Amino acid sequence: LESFRPEERFPMMSTFKVLLCGAVLSRVDAGQEQLGRRIHYSQNDLVEYSPVTEKHLTDGMTVRELCSAAITMSDNTAANLLLTTIGGPKELTAFLHNMGDHVTRLDRWEPELNEAIPNDERDTTTPAAMATTLRKLLTGELLTLASRQQLIDWMEADKVAGPLLRSALPAGWFIADKSGASKRGSRGIIAAL
Repeated sequence: LESFRPEERFPMMSTFKVLLCGAVLSRVDAGQEQLGRRIHYSQNDLVEYSPVTEKHLTDGMTVRELCSAAITMSDNTAANLLLTTIGGPKELTAFLHNMGDHVTRLDRWEPELNEAIPNDERDTTTPAAMATTLRKLLTGELLTLASRQQLIDWMEADKVAGPLLRSALPAGWFIADKSGASKRGSRGIIAAL
């Protein structure tokens, strides 16, 4: 297995949304959350880039719909609403620590976590830590089989990362991915092939 700069910290940007939905699914598996629970929110909750949540101000969205919006469309308000359900960025970091990832950290909310300021360790991970954590979420025993499959399905349905890895894959290859970007030019992508 080859790697390049595997222990260097990089900003997660929107790639964290897969980890977030993994934490949500872990709570579902433990009976602490329900995918069908409807969450209501207001105009004041909307943040920059919310293409799905902005259309559901009157009816709200279920936890399942919010996870789908966060991963498939990279909806930032969906991510913030889900972060609230687990207790915020520090609780996501704690979830990751509990599964053995002592590197990855989320410190802020959307959209500030996408700043990607050089040498800022906030909201970062390393390629090695992300690969190990993603492997545990998608193929390990941390989540039930149904929750692992749900997370893969959301990643496979990603509508934002198409021009990146997907466009270069040979026909017939499977990919489940999630991208992230900042206004400073940083770009990240995580994937299972």
